[in-house]
Amino acid sequence: MQRKYLAKIHVTLRPSVLDPAGVAVQSGLKQMGYETVENVRIGKYIELTIISQDETKARRDLDNICDQMLANPVIENYRFDLIEVETQTGVF
Repeated sequence: MQRKYLAKIHVTLRPSVLDPAGVAVQSGLKQMGYETVENVRIGKYIELTIISQDETKARRDLDNICDQMLANPVIENYRFDLIEVETQTGVF
């Protein structure tokens, strides 16, 4: 039996990495009068579905996907939430 999971992935720059886009947004917000905004960081949000035998394998595969394709592990961190959305029977 296969299970389908929805993965909600957040990729952010490591705290030690300068974020020029975040600095630009923060500056623009201050110019617009939002003086209370501090420490803007820009990241990525990705959703995908993955079909797997179980949650453990899905998590392991997602770790590999994030490490190899979706995030640059040298300068970025990632985290994901995994939600089972469907159980499927039969052969793919």
